[in-house]
Amino acid sequence: MTTNARTLAGIGLLLAAVACFAVLDTTTKRVTVGAPLLMAVWARYFFQALVASALILPQKGLAVLKTDNLGMHLTRGALLMVVTLLAFSSLHVMPVGEFTAIVMTTPLLVTLLAARLLGEYVSPMRVALVLGGFAGTAIIVRPGGGTLDFYSWHILLPLGMVVANAGFQLLTSKMARTEAAMTTQFYTSWVGALLASIPLYWFWTTIDNPALWLGLLVMGLAGAAGHMLMIMAFERAPAATLMPYMYLQIGFAMLGGWFMFDHIPDHMSLLGIGLIAACGTAGGLLTLYESRLRREP
Repeated sequence: MTTNARTLAGIGLLLAAVACFAVLDTTTKRVTVGAPLLMAVWARYFFQALVASALILPQKGLAVLKTDNLGMHLTRGALLMVVTLLAFSSLHVMPVGEFTAIVMTTPLLVTLLAARLLGEYVSPMRVALVLGGFAGTAIIVRPGGGTLDFYSWHILLPLGMVVANAGFQLLTSKMARTEAAMTTQFYTSWVGALLASIPLYWFWTTIDNPALWLGLLVMGLAGAAGHMLMIMAFERAPAATLMPYMYLQIGFAMLGGWFMFDHIPDHMSLLGIGLIAACGTAGGLLTLYESRLRREP
C-alpha cells in the first residue's frame, strides 16, 4: 500500500472511530434516562473489555500482559474511568452536540500542559488558538442562557472531565513511546471494568426492559470499536494528519442529538461549537505545517 493510500485509509478509519464515539455518547444519554448511571459506566467497560479480549488475545495471547510499566497502565485505566464517569454525568444534564464540542477542547488544553509538564515549545499562535477554543466553551456555557446554568455546580462536570481527559492524553502520549498499543488497550479496558464493578454491590438495579440492555450493549460495542479503529488509524497515518478530522465528531454528535432527541443547538451555541472546531482544526493544520518545515533541509 502506498503512503497516500495508507493515509487515506487512516483518515477513513478515524472517521469511523469518531462516528462510533458519537454513537456511544448519544446512546449513553438515551440509556441513562432509564438505567442507573453507575450501571451504564459498568456496561460501557465490561462489554468493551470482552470485545477487546476477543480481538486481542487470539493475536497476542498472554504476551499482551507483558509490561514494565504496570503502574502506568493502572493509572491510565483509573483516569479514563474518571473521565467516563464525568462524561456520563455531563451527558445526563446537557445535549450531546454541545458536550462533544467541550470535549474537543482537550487537545487544546493538552497543548498548554505539554509546554508546562513536558517542556515542549508552544508558539504564540498555538496559545491564541487555545484561548479561542476556551472562548468557544464559554459561549456554550454562557451565563443566563447557555447549555448549562453558569452558576450551577453542573458546570464542573464537563470542565472537570476536560482536565482529567487532558491528563489521560498526556499519560497516553508518554506511554506510547514504550508500550504496545494492544497491551495498553487491554489493560485500560479491564482496569475500567474492574473498577466499575466494585460499586455494583451496592447500586445494582434489576433492568427488565430489553431495550435498555440493548442500549448498554451498544455502548460497550461502540466504545470498543471506536478505540480499536482509532488505534488502527494512528498505525496508518501521522497524528498531525489525523487531528483536524477529529472535530468531525462534533458533527456526528449534533446529528445524533437531532435524530434521537430532536435537539438543535441555538445560534450562540453553534457559534461556540464552530469556534472550538475552527481553533482545533487550525491547531492540527499548524502541527502538520510545522512538521513539514522541520523535514525541509
